[in-house]
Amino acid sequence: MDTTETTTTPATFDTSLSDPLPSDPLRGQVSDPPSDPLRGQVSDPPSGAVTDPRADSVSRRTTFTDAGYRWFRAVAPGLGACAAAVLAAMGIGWFVPTVSLLLIAIVLGAVLRNVVRLPAVLDPGFRFAARTLLRAGVVLLGLQLLLGDILGLGAGMILVVVGIVGIGILGTLLLGKWMGISPTQRLLIACGFSICGAAAVAAVDGVIETEDEQEVVTAIALVVIFGTLMIPFIPFAAGFLGLSDQQGGMWAGGSIHEVAQVVAAGGAIGGAALGVAVIVKLARILMLAPVMAVVSMRCRRSMSQTDSTSRRPPIMPLFVLGFIVMMLIRSTGLVPSAVLTIAGAGQTSLLAAAMFALGTGVHLKSLRAVGFKPFVLAAASTVLVAATSLTGILLVS
Repeated sequence: MDTTETTTTPATFDTSLSDPLPSDPLRGQVSDPPSDPLRGQVSDPPSGAVTDPRADSVSRRTTFTDAGYRWFRAVAPGLGACAAAVLAAMGIGWFVPTVSLLLIAIVLGAVLRNVVRLPAVLDPGFRFAARTLLRAGVVLLGLQLLLGDILGLGAGMILVVVGIVGIGILGTLLLGKWMGISPTQRLLIACGFSICGAAAVAAVDGVIETEDEQEVVTAIALVVIFGTLMIPFIPFAAGFLGLSDQQGGMWAGGSIHEVAQVVAAGGAIGGAALGVAVIVKLARILMLAPVMAVVSMRCRRSMSQTDSTSRRPPIMPLFVLGFIVMMLIRSTGLVPSAVLTIAGAGQTSLLAAAMFALGTGVHLKSLRAVGFKPFVLAAASTVLVAATSLTGILLVS
């Protein structure tokens, strides 16, 4: 009999196969996962692990709040400067009520940019104002339109308005192409002079997102210059041609670029001219929505042919859709006059802030480099729109 004592070797266990996430009987959930030495961070729990959805929700809210706070800190200085500029422009406008607030704001921005060294911390707020605030102002512009008043012009005058906008845009684009002006510059001038001035320029910029902001500023400056020259010219020419007050008002509304300029010219003609001038002008503003839809579709088609990977603009830009909705809400007649007054002031302030922000992008050296061609195109567009308007009015009258 073998009496040799058998030595029992203790069993060894591979700890790498043990449960890496032992349950905690006191908490009833999986304990904290161990750190991963290869990644230097906590490893992801297995698919069967129990997570606390409340913790995930709190984490997401915290991340969103932090991002919002950082964004606000970035844009606050520039927006504060825009707000101060709007107040200053209103103060100046009090002494010169015939000058558009948008013109004053853009001139203030240009003067500051070329006289004072503006800190870079203002730039994010300026970009936000030039894009987002501008589009918000265009949306509120829809509250100025009342479909009943526009339909009251009659089918003949409505067709004249469509002709003014269509012939003005197409003629300006063709002439600008013949002169060798860039496509974006001639489109900005064509829409600004044919529809509603600076607001139309801003709307086009919101759709095509012009790369050279100098072209936007140039178009707005030309709208202001030639629209202001039309304020004394239209009343004088209407009297010289023997037009009635109503015909003169229609001509003012159909040919002058900015609403404020139309009001000044209509008031100078007198009588019933002011009311009909504003209504005709609002009918031109109504054309903003279909024109922007056409511009957006052409932009989408052009981008699909050149670069299929780029983000294309929507067929109907959101701010144009908002413009239409505001117009329909106003046409219901349910909006109190106090709300319309506040919305009108808000619309003017938003567009003025955007104009100031655009003005800060003006450099005199660059403006001098623009040349005389845009000025010639602007003059020709003014003559074309005024001639089309007068011809149509004489035909329907």
